[in-house]
Amino acid sequence: MRQNPSETLRRVFPKVREALHVAGVEMQLTAAVSFLTILQEEAVSIHAYAHSFLQVILLHLEHRDAGVSNAWLETLLSVIEVLPRETLRHEILNPLVSKAQLSQTVQSRLVSCKILGKLTNKFDAHIIKREILPLVKSLCQDVEYEVRSCMCRQLENIAQGIGTELTKSVVLPELIELSRDEGSSVRLAAFETLVNLLDVFDTEYRRPDTFRMFLETGSFKGGWPQLAGFCQRPWRSGVEVGLQREREQKRLACSITSFFPKSNPIPDDRSQTILPLVKSFCEKSFKADESILISLSFHLGKLCHGLYGIFTPDQHLRFLEFYKKLCTLGLQQENGHNDNQIPPQILEQEKKYISVRKNCAYNFPAMIVFVDPKNFHLELYPTFFCLCHDPEVPVRYTIAICFYEVSKLLNSGVYLIHKELITLLQDESLEVLDALIDHLPEILELMSTGGESSVQENKLSSLPDLIPALTAAEQRAAASLKWRTHEKLLQKYACLPHVISSDQIYYRFLQRMFTIVMTNNVLPVQKAASRTLCVFLRYNRKQEQRHEVIQKLIEQLGQGKSYWNRLRFLDTCEFIIEIFSKAFFCKYFFLPAIELTHDPVANVRMKLCYLLPKVKSTLKIPADKHLLQQLEMCVRKLLCQEKDKDVLAIVKRTVLELDRMEMSMDAFQKKFYEKDLVDQEKEREERLLLEMEQLEREKQQNDGRPMSDKIFEKKRRDSKTPTQSLPKGIPVSVPGPSSVTPSTSKEIKKSKLVRSQSFNNQAFHAKYGSLEKCASKSSAAGYTPPVSGLAKTSVLSVTDDSFRTRNASSLPPSFSPPSSLPSTSRGTAPSVDPKGSASKDSQPRKATFPENPILKSTA
Repeated sequence: MRQNPSETLRRVFPKVREALHVAGVEMQLTAAVSFLTILQEEAVSIHAYAHSFLQVILLHLEHRDAGVSNAWLETLLSVIEVLPRETLRHEILNPLVSKAQLSQTVQSRLVSCKILGKLTNKFDAHIIKREILPLVKSLCQDVEYEVRSCMCRQLENIAQGIGTELTKSVVLPELIELSRDEGSSVRLAAFETLVNLLDVFDTEYRRPDTFRMFLETGSFKGGWPQLAGFCQRPWRSGVEVGLQREREQKRLACSITSFFPKSNPIPDDRSQTILPLVKSFCEKSFKADESILISLSFHLGKLCHGLYGIFTPDQHLRFLEFYKKLCTLGLQQENGHNDNQIPPQILEQEKKYISVRKNCAYNFPAMIVFVDPKNFHLELYPTFFCLCHDPEVPVRYTIAICFYEVSKLLNSGVYLIHKELITLLQDESLEVLDALIDHLPEILELMSTGGESSVQENKLSSLPDLIPALTAAEQRAAASLKWRTHEKLLQKYACLPHVISSDQIYYRFLQRMFTIVMTNNVLPVQKAASRTLCVFLRYNRKQEQRHEVIQKLIEQLGQGKSYWNRLRFLDTCEFIIEIFSKAFFCKYFFLPAIELTHDPVANVRMKLCYLLPKVKSTLKIPADKHLLQQLEMCVRKLLCQEKDKDVLAIVKRTVLELDRMEMSMDAFQKKFYEKDLVDQEKEREERLLLEMEQLEREKQQNDGRPMSDKIFEKKRRDSKTPTQSLPKGIPVSVPGPSSVTPSTSKEIKKSKLVRSQSFNNQAFHAKYGSLEKCASKSSAAGYTPPVSGLAKTSVLSVTDDSFRTRNASSLPPSFSPPSSLPSTSRGTAPSVDPKGSASKDSQPRKATFPENPILKSTA
């Protein structure tokens, strides 16, 4: 059909049609699917499809196999959507009149019910009223309960096609009669259809603004202002005033009478018809008809929402108590029998009760709206507690899914459910944990900012058990075989910098992430831990801790003994490029990354080749010209010395890609404008994090401490060796003499503290996932960090030179002794030739760099 539809229809299709008469079930099912595919792909025109395929589909609708019959019916229902109206009337509707008669088989009448539900939206109201509705009434009164139930479920589609008036006059009476049917399946179908039609019965006549609409649409010419003035006008004595008022009253009465005639009083279907039916269903569900109990519990939230405006206070309370009773259904009898000797009927009943409680958990957010979130603590908190501690996993799983919606509805009252969050995080079932962590970042953000205490320093005070619960949840996920849950949990932990303090993350989570990267055997889990580790590093607010983490990444991953760890180092480099600024990557990770071009394992070199285009994208010319030269040198060595044919092929493709790349400049370019803005914003935030650290440290030192303590602390810091005070190999710079007066210095520090605190509120209250979004297009703010001088005392400078601006090419590079972190300063260091000979895999890899002549001279 795709290649030559005309010849296929002429030569192939007649043989297919003949073969279908004697075909088996598999061929029939395949033919039904093929006919539907031809329709969906529009291989032939609609006219040709109706002429060739429609009769074959109609012929096999009543196949003796139910599966085959349903397959052909699904194909026909799809065809009805696209066929023209005339074809539908002559080919489908007219034969349907005879197919729906009682003399036909039950299967034929069932098919007729489903076709009628589909046809209603295709014809005008007068055709529906004259030809379709009589068939609908006949099938609603069929002698077989299966046909009545099937037709009842199609009444919703029919009501949407015939409009409100016909629905009230035709569909609603049929629904009322079917709700009293002797068959339980029919009553269940009637109840569910009734719930789905609540919006239809909420007509314009019942809306509170109907009378205002009546006045403003011209029925009362004076309009709403004139009527309001008329109603507020006081009585005055006098014949003339009395006659005028009498005339206005008569005119108003005539207008209202013409709008609401006596023959058509204001309908109240929900309160007069639907509400009594719902009350009857609720009473029977406990007494005589438990078949409707599961459906009633599932639709209870929709019912309470649809009938909310007509409840009296007493009815409101009754429905709320009914919901509470359903939430604990079956829990009272749980321990009343021996688990080894449970009768089958009791087992079946318990399964039904579990489904009811599960449905109640599903409807819990709707019930919060029903009672008003302000009344949650008094009305629904005990019920929420029971659902979170339910003995059955499906119930707790469902309430865990709804936990985020509940948190949003409670808003400032979210503190009421802190304990339940901890309970679900500590749940023994990983299914419950998996359901909860889907929205864990949003939940934790609401928990940390909801209520009166939204200051960042007070975040942990309201969640004292959060950190132990989170660590225990990760350990349970790691000990299980469900690595996808473990991966998802590690990904969601990236939101923690916005919720808890930097020190808490460093001491309770960061080392755990590093351990997972080093020891876990599942690659997706390792990558998730690596990315979360980078996010923790990004928001860490202590320079010593940052340098320690960077040193571990380079020494234990980039220079590790295992090639698997070195592969993970390259994954980490990719995340660093994504999350941090380009200057940060070039400062700490550029040289260790390109040094792996000499790795003895081919897989490591191959992975590095794939990463090289991203590495090159972090460079800017002319500030990073020396780094570009080193990159080109490494690529040339790979081309000349690579012996592995697979790696060599990838190197050649990478060289072509690198040649096609356009380098970004220090100055803003039009094609890189948005990316440069994002990178500049990252650099600004990184600098402000360093400023905040220094200012907070100085504030802690100056607030209420005796001078002797300050002198002692200064001597203690000065007496420490670099290996004691800082991680091994962290470059340090020494501040020179200050030329600012003390009063002026205090004012500057105070203004910086205010600015850093405002950034703190902005950066750390952002939603999880802001790293992936583009930063706002702000103007480029020039920033030049202070240049440190040389003195005898070695202390950390105010700003880390890893975040210096690209135009600071005159600043001297500061390389530490041979065991220090590899770092590069843009535009200052000479070209460095990495090691030409690759060490063996059994020994750790060390980065070697030439001595810095500037440091040599200053020494």
